[in-house]
Amino acid sequence: MTRIRKAVFPVAGLGTRFLPATKSVPKEMLTVVDKPVIQHVVDEAREAGIEHFIFVTGRNKGVIEDHFDVAYELDATLKERGKMEAFEELQRSLPAAGQASFTRQQAPLGLGHAVWCAREIVGNEPFALLLPDMLHHSKGKSCLAEMVEAYDRVGGNHIAVFEAPEDQTHQYGIVGKGESVGGNAFEITKMVEKPKKGTAPSNLAVSGRYILQPEIFGLLEKQERGAGGEIQLTDSMLKLAQQQKFYGSVFKGRIYDCGMKIGFLTANVAYALEREGLGDELRAELKTLLG
Repeated sequence: MTRIRKAVFPVAGLGTRFLPATKSVPKEMLTVVDKPVIQHVVDEAREAGIEHFIFVTGRNKGVIEDHFDVAYELDATLKERGKMEAFEELQRSLPAAGQASFTRQQAPLGLGHAVWCAREIVGNEPFALLLPDMLHHSKGKSCLAEMVEAYDRVGGNHIAVFEAPEDQTHQYGIVGKGESVGGNAFEITKMVEKPKKGTAPSNLAVSGRYILQPEIFGLLEKQERGAGGEIQLTDSMLKLAQQQKFYGSVFKGRIYDCGMKIGFLTANVAYALEREGLGDELRAELKTLLG
């Protein structure tokens, strides 16, 4: 079995929900405490053993590339002023030379199209896909690390899921649950995109983390446009599921949808409350604000 070395990050979205902030700043560069959202997601991938980080970008996203590059003037200034802790934090956030690749989507044709744009860089090997809006927060192993462990046991394709409230299943992609394959992983028997109320095969909702086999690229290349006039990843996954096994991994932590204002704000509070030297002070301020 080929191990998972590469991860794809689709970062070409416009972030219209956060205008005017995202007029000149990519939504992925908005910060949760003191790290851009995309940095949190890359850190999750690194913890899972990912060695090559592939960013599918769009216009006005160059600052993401700059963020994952060396800033010589800043480094020199920090060292000159003796701010070594800040300097070392910057170094820890950088992929090694040659470990980051950037490609343009060029047209807003959906998640499936964004994944297809990474085909030449991924090549003929399985890869991880992480949606940068969705922060998976856990005190234990990261979501992707648990998925990679399940993949190492059984191979195939993997989708992270979470337990959605029964009355909200119509808002998500939902999977059917089959036999357990160890840990929090199980065989997926069905995939339904936003099922009508009362028809969902379970309450297990897709959460924005995937491990996919390279055959998905050939299917995406031929995929007709679906909902919203976009090339939908789910449509090609359904076709791939006719040929290959799909597994689900139940994530037990908290997920913050940073593509929505309430999710972004909640993530900032949650991450800050856990930060040493910041949490207690913020907790006191929140009590004051709440009266």
